[in-house]
Amino acid sequence: MDYIQVQGSGPLHGTVSIQGSKNSSLALLAASCLADATVTLEGIPDIYDFRVIRQIGKDIGLQIDRMPTGEMLLDPRYIHSAVIDPGKASAYRASYYFVGALLAKFGKVTVGFPGGDDFVSRPIDQHIKALRLLGAEVTFFNDYYIVEAKQLRGADIYFDMITSGATINAMLAAVRAEGRTRLYNAAMDPEVVDTANFLNQLGAKIVGAGTDHIRIDGVPFLGGGTYTVIPDRLIAGAFLMAAGMKGGSITVNNVIPEHMGSCLAKLREIGMDLEITDQSITAHSTGKLRATRIRTGMYPGFATDLQQPFTALLLQAQGKSIVTERVYPKRFNHIQQLKRLGADVEVRKESAFIRGGTPLKGNWVHATDVRAGTCLLLAGLIAEGVTRITGIEHIERGYENAIQLFRSLGANVSLQSLHVEAENMSQFQ
Repeated sequence: MDYIQVQGSGPLHGTVSIQGSKNSSLALLAASCLADATVTLEGIPDIYDFRVIRQIGKDIGLQIDRMPTGEMLLDPRYIHSAVIDPGKASAYRASYYFVGALLAKFGKVTVGFPGGDDFVSRPIDQHIKALRLLGAEVTFFNDYYIVEAKQLRGADIYFDMITSGATINAMLAAVRAEGRTRLYNAAMDPEVVDTANFLNQLGAKIVGAGTDHIRIDGVPFLGGGTYTVIPDRLIAGAFLMAAGMKGGSITVNNVIPEHMGSCLAKLREIGMDLEITDQSITAHSTGKLRATRIRTGMYPGFATDLQQPFTALLLQAQGKSIVTERVYPKRFNHIQQLKRLGADVEVRKESAFIRGGTPLKGNWVHATDVRAGTCLLLAGLIAEGVTRITGIEHIERGYENAIQLFRSLGANVSLQSLHVEAENMSQFQ
C-alpha cells in the first residue's frame, strides 16, 4: 500500500502552473460524444478519473488518444454502444454525464450509479427530473439505471436546488433535443460556462450560461473543433492556502482570478496579502492569521471543495473559527483525521468549530476524498514529526502531480510504500 509522507516544512516559496479543471474536463470529455466529427481538447489533466473515462470510451467505441504534446484527440464517430459498465461508472462521480451526451443519439443509455467522493447526500434526483421533463423514461435497478427516449423535446425545467452536475447534464441532453429548453435556477459555476462555450463552438445554441436562466435551442448535429479547458480554480485555491500554513510566498500561474472571488476575499480577511494579474495570483503570508467564519454555498459563494483545505489553514489562525457546510452538511470526514494530529476541532450539526494555534503532531491519517487529502497534506506541513496519509487514490483523482508540485515549493513530501511490522499496522488500524 502506498502512502504520502509529509514532514514539517518551513515557509513555502515558488511558482506553480495550475492544471486544467478536473470538473470541467469530466464534462467536456463526455460532451464530446455529442459531436459528429473529431474533437481536440487541450489542458485535460492526466488524473485517475480520466483513465476510467478512457476505459469507458474503449467499451463504447469512443476513440481517445493523448498526443505527445498533451492534447486529447477524441473521435465519437464510431461509438456503437450506450451501455456504460456499472463498475466503471461507479468509479467516479461524473459518469452521469454520459446519459445526457448519448441519449439523443442512441435513444437508450444504461449506466451505473455514480461513485467517487462520498459525501452521504449527493442524489441525482434533479438529473432525473430534467431528463423526464425532456421526454425520457428512467428505470432503476440495483446497481444501474436505464434512460430511454424515442425523441427528446425541449421543456421548461425548474431545478428545486442549485446543482452544477444536473445543470450540465440537462444542457447536454437539450443540445440535440427538438425545440427550445429553458433551465431555471441553473448553476452559475465557471464549469457550466466552460461546457456551454465548448458546445457552442461545436455548433450548439446555448445562451445565458453563467446566469440562473439558460436557454438551449436544439440542433440536429454538431461539428468538431479544438477547445482549451479552463484552469482548476480549486487546486489554485489550495496552493494559495499553502502559502499561509507557515508563512511564505506562492505564485499560481494559468488561473482566472475572476473565478476565485470568494476564496480570495477570505484569504485577505484572515491576513494574507495577494497580488493579482490577468492570469496569475501571488499569495504572501507571515504565518500570522486571523480567525474567521466560512459558510459554503453554490457559486459565486465559497466553494464546498475549498472548505476542507481552508479548515487546515484555520488551524493556524489564533482564536476561534467556524466553518459551516451548507452544500454537503456531512462533508466533515477530514475532521476526525485532523484530530488524530491533535487539532482542536469539534463538529456540531453542519458546522465545525476550530480553535486555532494548537500544536499538531504527526500521525497516520486517511484521505476519504480528494479535498480531504489536500487538507491533510497541508496540515502535515505544520505538524511536528512525520504525517503519513493513506487513501492517496483519492488525491490522484484530482491532482496530476501533487507531490512534485508541493516539493517544488520546498515541502518535504514524498510517496512511500507501506512495509511495516504487524504491530505498527495494528496500531494504525
